[in-house]
Amino acid sequence: QVQLVESGGGLVEAGGSLRLSCAASGRTFSSYAMGWFRQAPGKEREFVAAISWSGGSTYYAHSVKGRFTISRDNAKNTVYLQMNMLKPEDTAVYYCAADRYNRAGYSLREYDYWGQGTQVTVPS
Repeated sequence: QVQLVESGGGLVEAGGSLRLSCAASGRTFSSYAMGWFRQAPGKEREFVAAISWSGGSTYYAHSVKGRFTISRDNAKNTVYLQMNMLKPEDTAVYYCAADRYNRAGYSLREYDYWGQGTQVTVPS
């Protein structure tokens, strides 16, 4: 079992930056791929970024590529999402998720454990 707790969300002006953190419990964190997803009001949850267990491979949605960076620190059992040049359309609840089979995929179904989410709001 892995428990995930997100933090770092908040209200930020368009063009600003935020760094989200996801702290994981459990000794197996370093063997899991991790992903970030988001869900805006009235919309389905969507893929944002993913990272392999080693951090050697990263993947991004087109909408955030070049603005967001996913990283991890396995010694701290933490994965991060650095978000720069934020836009109003980035407003959503952001969730981190763990994939015990290290697929680092785009689909929600590939992830086994989920955090409770953290709200990011970028006013227009």
